[in-house]
Amino acid sequence: MTRLIATLMLLSFLTACGGVRNSRLNPFNWFGRDSAEQVVVTDEGTIVDPRGLVADIIKLKVDRMPGGAIIHAIGLPPTQGHWEAELIPLNGEYPDKGTISYEFRLLPPPGPRPAGTQISREVVVGHFVSDQTLLGVRRIEVIARNNRRTVKR
Repeated sequence: MTRLIATLMLLSFLTACGGVRNSRLNPFNWFGRDSAEQVVVTDEGTIVDPRGLVADIIKLKVDRMPGGAIIHAIGLPPTQGHWEAELIPLNGEYPDKGTISYEFRLLPPPGPRPAGTQISREVVVGHFVSDQTLLGVRRIEVIARNNRRTVKR
């Protein structure tokens, strides 16, 4: 009988944990879903870098880690073979009005390449940001040539 009561108490406790999953107390929810905004970058001269901006960003997420967070972005260049991808911080990673911004840059392939399918062109990049850098940050944005994606706390 005590096993039955203990099992029922454990099950009721575990079902109550579902409310914490969606709350702000859960550190995995500190940054929400990403949102997209269409932009056209006319001047790529914000940073001196031989790499160009990726055409589009199709996904952005932030995963909390001990000591900070990892920003994951998936870019979509026009053809296969792009390489040397990196998220380049703007403003020295200092928040501007609660926002830290990054440019998604990569090198084009040497010579002409086929366009291929979307999944064959996707380029994944990650960038670690420390807890000290995230102090006071409410938004993280990643900029591409045609759009910009943002996650908010």
